[in-house]
Amino acid sequence: MYTSNLRLINEPAKDTPVINEVDICVLGGSCTGVFAAVRAARLGAKVAIVEKQNCFGGVAALGLVNIWHSLYDTEDEKQIIAGLTEEVIERLETRGAVQKVGYGNAYTLNTEELKIELDNLILESKVTPYLHSYYVAPHIEEGILKAIIIENKSGRQAIQAKVFIDATGDGDLCFQLGLDHYQLDSLQPPTACAKMYQDKKMKGFSFQKAIAKHGPEFNLKEDWGWGTFIPGLPDITFNAETHVFNVNCADANQLTASEIEGRRQIRALMDIARKYGPAEGTIGLAALPASIGIRETRHIKSQYIITENEILTGKEFDDTIANGSYRVDIHHSDCSGITFRYLDGKEEIVATGNSERKVGWWRPKTKENPTFYQIPYRAIIPTGGFKNVLMCGRMIDADPGAFGAARVMVNLNQLGEAAGVAAYLALDSKNSVRDISINSLRKDLVKGGSILFNC
Repeated sequence: MYTSNLRLINEPAKDTPVINEVDICVLGGSCTGVFAAVRAARLGAKVAIVEKQNCFGGVAALGLVNIWHSLYDTEDEKQIIAGLTEEVIERLETRGAVQKVGYGNAYTLNTEELKIELDNLILESKVTPYLHSYYVAPHIEEGILKAIIIENKSGRQAIQAKVFIDATGDGDLCFQLGLDHYQLDSLQPPTACAKMYQDKKMKGFSFQKAIAKHGPEFNLKEDWGWGTFIPGLPDITFNAETHVFNVNCADANQLTASEIEGRRQIRALMDIARKYGPAEGTIGLAALPASIGIRETRHIKSQYIITENEILTGKEFDDTIANGSYRVDIHHSDCSGITFRYLDGKEEIVATGNSERKVGWWRPKTKENPTFYQIPYRAIIPTGGFKNVLMCGRMIDADPGAFGAARVMVNLNQLGEAAGVAAYLALDSKNSVRDISINSLRKDLVKGGSILFNC
């Protein structure tokens, strides 16, 4: 961000080559962005996708987070999520790269295999990919977003499109367009995850208990974390044991500091295990993330803000585009611990080391409870004067509780699919993304494999 006390350099104007003209351009190559691109392309749109890293998959592939939560309602009776999430799970199953876990019917993934599967989806759908390509700026003509500027090994270039989908996570396109946005006072903190080799003699070693007992020796605060296995790699674990507190990863300097601090924390975890783990046990660092796992930065104002009450009471919407059953999950912003709230009225606050748990009720018990919640299309339409821009991802407009539930990958995947279909319908009907037929959107989502009710 420029301030008055900084010296400014004047860059001479220059012409930027247009390297592609497409129907739809997706910014951000997380699963959310990939699914948006693929759904639009399968309907016949010419699509490009821009990703700053070397692969697709976002926090799953680059942050190592290898869990997709349940595709069923809270009773594990009704399937509420399908579409490309289920398709990718089925593709990974053929290679032994996904496995259902015992708690909540979630799935653990081998995210290295996921990277390749997302490549296949992009290429099969004839989406034009731009990896190692940074989104730089929007290009606006007469108040209309006409193109975006990117930079990569080939220099500064432009991609023209008729509709744009911001799947950048931080809402970079919407932010640079000057659309209304906000940042909560308390942001859910990021985590640097790791893959660790642990032999059988390390079984039962708890990082959380070790941090609680020995953390100060290694400059680690008391914290809350978790870990799980990786399909096909019996001696490799996924670990998300710590947080980097009090940072805003939408700020370049703070993001840099977060990456370095996150890696320092992982080194500290390894040193604790080496010093205080089983004497004959062996542990080794197998992989660090390509980027820290960011949970929350800025939010982009949309035509509808989702509230925690709507999530926890299962409010129905006429323009529903996604279903979810994952609980409200709020990582405490400046100290260890996490708060869970459930659709059946329970509340659980977990403090440090997984040992201190306070279980109560956020509302009185009832005989019947909602078993899933819904997210409306209006929540991915940003406010402002641009009629050819949609957003999908963790920049969603939601209060803290609603965001704690909606932000997980299986939910955001669905928002990506809806954005892709909506972008296509806007082109096909020559309408603004705000004026498409909701009935057509929902029906086309179902035709493409999504699960929506009362269509």
